[in-house]
Amino acid sequence: MQTRAMARLFTACLLMVLASDALADAPKSPAKAPARVMLLGLFHFDNPGLDAVKYTPRDVMQPDEQKYLIALSERLARFAPTRVLLEYPSARDAVINARYTDYVAGQYELPRNEIYQLGFRVAKLAGLKTVNGFDTDTPPFEAALWGYLSSEPALEKRLNDMIAVESARQDSEHRTMSLQKILARSNSPSEDLHNKGFYMALNDVAASNGLFHGADASANWWHRNLRMYALVQMHAQPGERVLVIAGSGHTAILRDFLRADGDRVEEDVAKHF
Repeated sequence: MQTRAMARLFTACLLMVLASDALADAPKSPAKAPARVMLLGLFHFDNPGLDAVKYTPRDVMQPDEQKYLIALSERLARFAPTRVLLEYPSARDAVINARYTDYVAGQYELPRNEIYQLGFRVAKLAGLKTVNGFDTDTPPFEAALWGYLSSEPALEKRLNDMIAVESARQDSEHRTMSLQKILARSNSPSEDLHNKGFYMALNDVAASNGLFHGADASANWWHRNLRMYALVQMHAQPGERVLVIAGSGHTAILRDFLRADGDRVEEDVAKHF
């Protein structure tokens, strides 16, 4: 009995060794390269004037601007994106992609919004069947900040002065700079710092009395962008090439996340302007 048991054990071990050798010799699928992600930050082409900073955006429907956007779309398409992510809620994917399908078929005239002017153009040139939304929302902590500032005249004036300076800067640049220069500036390191610095200037509001309205409002903006980046990660799996188009206030923060993400590689957008 003992001899038969040992024989069975020897046979089992031999089969395991042979199976292990067969697996080791089997051809392995090549590992996919990390996803490459390109972030394009810009102003909202059809700015409805709902933000605190008010300015008249450059009219992208003018002939020279249209010529530039077509050429820019062609350069961005050379990145060969496998996915194009746009700043709208993913719940609207069906509606937006019905328009995209019509556009590819030559039955939809592109509106002013950058979703269409750049997103649709690049996706079509890249041969994509769909585009994807990646915007999200978070609770409105900003309301508490504004409510608090209304009882603090000095702080409220400081914020309004900052808004006035920024509104004047944006208005001047859109009147005097080309679309190419505006977009290049929107994706520069200095502009990314400026975007984030605006929140830091108000981060200490109500910290002295433990209410932290400024920090909560800032955290809410980072929270929204962390959610958006989670959707970027979901789409940017190994082997994918993902173009992300969003407002420059978002991309200023998304770049920090991307550069801290060891599983994805940033593709420089600056060379395409």
